[in-house]
This record gives sequence, C-alpha cells and structure tokens, in this order.
Amino acid sequence: MNKLFITICYLLFTASLFLASPTYAAPKEWGNRCVQYGDVATIQGIECLFYNILQVIVILAGLAFFYMFISGGFKYLTSGGNEKSVASASSTLTMAILGLVGIIASWLILKFIQDFTGVNVTIFQIPG
Repeated sequence: MNKLFITICYLLFTASLFLASPTYAAPKEWGNRCVQYGDVATIQGIECLFYNILQVIVILAGLAFFYMFISGGFKYLTSGGNEKSVASASSTLTMAILGLVGIIASWLILKFIQDFTGVNVTIFQIPG
C-alpha cells in the first residue's frame, strides 16, 4: 500500500511538471510609475514592490491553509480511534479553518473601512 501511494505521488508530481504554466518573475510590470528615465527607480517603485510581496504572501497563505487542511484530514482518517491522534487532527483542522477565517476577516474589515470612509485602503499608492 505504501509503495503504491509513493508511486502515485511520484507520477502526479512528474505530470504536474509538464502541465505547469510558465511563471514570470514580476507579476506587475515595472512601468512608468515605478521606473522612469530608462532604469532609474523612483519612490513609487515601493508600490510595485509592495504589490509583488503581497501577492506572494497571499499565495503562501493559501498554500499553508491547503496543506494544513489536507494533513489534518489525513491525520484524522489514519488516527484509528486513538484519542490523542484524533485531538491532534482536529486541532490541525481547527487552526487551518481559523487561519482562513482570519485572512477573510481582515479583507472584509478593509472593505468595510473603504465603504464607510470612502478612502480606498485596499490600494497602496504613493502620491507623486
């Protein structure tokens, strides 16, 4: 059973290498606002840098939730009725769901502030 599982995981991983879409180094182009006069960076370049870092953090948070949710479910399925294993698995699942709820709640709080005050707090922009 273990050998079959490892073989299936290896085949899925190998197939994902061939089916993956290309990844670009900077999701947001360093356009006229971030870089002026050829390749001279401006203070507005912090906007592009902050945007790119935030994109990576959001992806990592989603992957962390997915990993914790899958590992907690796997622990729960393989606990075999052992109370300590069931408690550990349910704790992992609870923390994964609380993390996702925290991320969603932070976004909703920002949207509420934006709707209440009229200030667009979800877009980081340096005047200039």
